[in-house]
Amino acid sequence: MATKLAFDRGTLLVLEPPADLAVGELTGALWDPRVEEWRTPAHHYRAVRRELRGRRVDLIDTARNRFRQRVPLPRPELRPYQLAALTAWRAAGGRGVIALPTGAGKTRTAVAAIAATGLPALCLVPTRVLLHQWIEALGGLAGEEGIGILGDGKRDLRRITVSTFESAYRQMDRIGDRFGLLVVDEAHHFGTGARDEALEMSVAPFRLGLTATPPEEAQLARLEVLLGPVVYRCRVDDLAGRYLAEYERVTIQLELTASERDAYEREMNAFREVHRAFFRVAPGASWQAFVASAHRSQTGRRALVSLRRARSILAFPRAKARALKELLDQHADAHVLVFTAGNADAYRIARARLLMPITCDIGRKEREEVLARFRAGELRALVSARVLNEGVDVPDADVAIVVGASHGAREHVQRIGRVLRPVPGKCAVVYELVMRNTSEVYKARRRGVGLASQDAAE
Repeated sequence: MATKLAFDRGTLLVLEPPADLAVGELTGALWDPRVEEWRTPAHHYRAVRRELRGRRVDLIDTARNRFRQRVPLPRPELRPYQLAALTAWRAAGGRGVIALPTGAGKTRTAVAAIAATGLPALCLVPTRVLLHQWIEALGGLAGEEGIGILGDGKRDLRRITVSTFESAYRQMDRIGDRFGLLVVDEAHHFGTGARDEALEMSVAPFRLGLTATPPEEAQLARLEVLLGPVVYRCRVDDLAGRYLAEYERVTIQLELTASERDAYEREMNAFREVHRAFFRVAPGASWQAFVASAHRSQTGRRALVSLRRARSILAFPRAKARALKELLDQHADAHVLVFTAGNADAYRIARARLLMPITCDIGRKEREEVLARFRAGELRALVSARVLNEGVDVPDADVAIVVGASHGAREHVQRIGRVLRPVPGKCAVVYELVMRNTSEVYKARRRGVGLASQDAAE
C-alpha cells in the first residue's frame, strides 16, 4: 500500500506509512494523538518528499496536486546584476534571499523568478500600498486571467496572487497547498516569530525572499529555514553611477545649546549607569538581551525612559531647525525629502516650513494625491518619519535631508534609496544632521559603513 503525503490545515500528514519506515526521523515529524497520524509543518514539504523518495517509499503525493499546473509567463529583460541574482537563486535550488538596494528592481527580479519556475506563485508584501504596487507591476504578465489579490478587504485567488502578510497569516492554513512559489518582499520582517506561521503553513517548494538589508545572525538563521540562505547580495555603491544615481553623502555636525546639552547628559548618565552595570556582568550579551533585562526592574525601566528622553532631545533641537531652513533655502528648486525620527517632529517641521507631511495618519488616497503633486512639481518637499522608508513608490527626488535618523542600517538604506532612482546626469545629495559629541556621530559613521557594505545589523 502506498504512503500518502497530504496537506492538512497548514501541515502535512504522512498517511499509511510502511511498518519499517521510521517516520519520526522525517524532518519536523511529530505524532499527533488527536488523529493518530504523523504530522509535520507544511514548509518541510520539499525535505520530507525528498526523504521519502530517498528511502524508496511508494508515495502518493496529494499535497502537490493544486500547484502543479504550469503558468507560462514571458521572462522580462534583466540587468546584469538582476540576472546574476536570479542565477544564484536557481543554482541554490530555487530557495533563498536576494538582497538588493531600494530602487534596484527587486520586483523585476521576482517576476523573472516566477517566469523561471512556471508555477502558481503567491507574493507576500507587508502593506496595502505595496499590495497594489505589486499587482500593478505583475498585471501585464498574467494575460486575461489577471492577478489575484488577498488583502485590503478582498479575496480573489488566482494562479498568481499578491497578499499582505496579515492576510496570508490568517488564511495560509487553507491555501498553503495552492502555490509552488512563495515570494516574500521585505523578507526581513520574518524570522522573529511574529507571523512566521504564514511561511510555515505553505508547502511551496520554491521560495524567494527579497530585502534591502538582511537581518542579523539569529534572525537570519531562522529566515534560512523558512526561505533559504542569502544567495546574492549587492550594495548601493556597487550600482551607484550606472543603475542607481550618483550620490554625495554630507554629514553636518551641529552643537546643542547649553540647556539642551545639560538635559541630554543628565538623561544619558542615568541610562549609562544601568547599561554599564549590565554589560559588566554580561559582556557578550546583545542589545535585545539588555532591553529585556531592563524591563524586568524599575531601575532598568527608568533607564530606558531616560534613553528615550535623550533621543527626543537629539531629534529636532534648535540647531537642526536652523540647518534645515538653510538647506531648504539652498535647494529651493530641488525635489526634497525630509526624514525625521518620529511623527511629532514631522508635524513640527511641516507647520514651521509649510511642507506636506506624509505619516501613518494619512490615508492611501490622500497620500497618492500628495505624491502625484510632488511628481508634478506642485510640491517641492515632503517630510516623513517612517512611511516613506518602505513600500511607497516615491517620485524622483534629488535631495534627502535626514533630520532624525532611523535606529537601523536597513531603514537608512531604504531612505537613501528614495533619491537614487537613475536620471541622466543626476547626482543626488544626502544630508545627515547630527549633534556633535553625542551618540548620533557614532551612529552616522556606522550607517555610512552599512551603506557601503550593507552588512550592518540593525
